Amino acid sequence: MVKEIEDNDITVEPEESSGEETVKNLREKLKKALAEKQEYLNAWQRDKADFINARKRDQEAQKDFARFSNESLISELIPVLDSFNMAMGNKEVWEKADKSWRMGVEYIANQLKKVLEEFGLKEIDPLGKKFDPMRDEAIEDGKQGDIVTTVIQKGYELNGKVLKAPKVKVGENKNL
Repeated sequence: MVKEIEDNDITVEPEESSGEETVKNLREKLKKALAEKQEYLNAWQRDKADFINARKRDQEAQKDFARFSNESLISELIPVLDSFNMAMGNKEVWEKADKSWRMGVEYIANQLKKVLEEFGLKEIDPLGKKFDPMRDEAIEDGKQGDIVTTVIQKGYELNGKVLKAPKVKVGENKNL
């Protein structure tokens, strides 16, 4: 046992005291060494947990970066989408245009919508829902109520983040 302890850099110097005191000193040194070992083990485990948590945070940050990396490009394309919606929304003028031309424009608009949806863009449809100032932009407030009665201009969100708030009229709608 003394040899094993000596191999671990614990030196035992011969003492002129009794064997009982030597054993007592060795036990104290062993307790101290075990406490130090436990302290190192605990520190290593904390560092390992911190490293694992840091790796998880980095992975989440990379996912968020990937989800929102196209945000500025998509934000620039939203007015184009709004222009398509306005052009097709004016039914009187739209119906007067040549049918094949209308079909082509509708195809292009749907193609643009599909690509943007694949990147996480969604229309916000607050019609009939309670007005939410964190989501909606009120253009006209009704005298009573807090229900969105009319959507003036569509809103869009990208992966849950509002890019463009819908412009709405708020009031009380008894038809909804």
